[in-house]
Amino acid sequence: MSARQRLIDTTIALVRRRGVGSASVSQILEHSGLARRTLYLNFPDGKPELVAAATESAAAGFAAMLEGIVVEGDPIASVQAFVLAWEAALADSDYGAGCPIVAATLGRSEAPAAAAAAAADAFTRWVRLIARPVEAAGLDPSSAEDLATTVVATIEGAVIMSMAARSSVPLQRAGRDLATLIRAKLGAT
Repeated sequence: MSARQRLIDTTIALVRRRGVGSASVSQILEHSGLARRTLYLNFPDGKPELVAAATESAAAGFAAMLEGIVVEGDPIASVQAFVLAWEAALADSDYGAGCPIVAATLGRSEAPAAAAAAAADAFTRWVRLIARPVEAAGLDPSSAEDLATTVVATIEGAVIMSMAARSSVPLQRAGRDLATLIRAKLGAT
């Protein structure tokens, strides 16, 4: 793995656990095992540029994972897979590491505009990925995107609640209610 990628991966891990503001350059360097010079050779603008690159990388990785679990024509299975993926990620981190995209959004004062833009793009992409099976199941494109926005917002909120509770119960509840909502919306078409 390149030094650049180690810096990005380390930043993602620290931002997931501590947020943008609390993931200091010193901590990033310590956890990556790299020298300060390496950081500035790869990211001349320092932490803001690194956080933007980490946000873009995390967004791309999560979108690829989401593409792999979205079940064409079955929006309920897609949402269940989304919930299960988050349950596993939270359990693997002992409920200590959340969504780096949310962290980049909330850390806007510490992160550059590029990180916030990457976060916005990530959420938009996730909505489109979730909207595909909803639309394939019979909802018109606009309604499918509205419902997919609700799905992404609800799951991301449930991730935060699950971290606070140190339990997957909020995610499970959100997943069940989202399935009910999807059935109702599809039944109304």
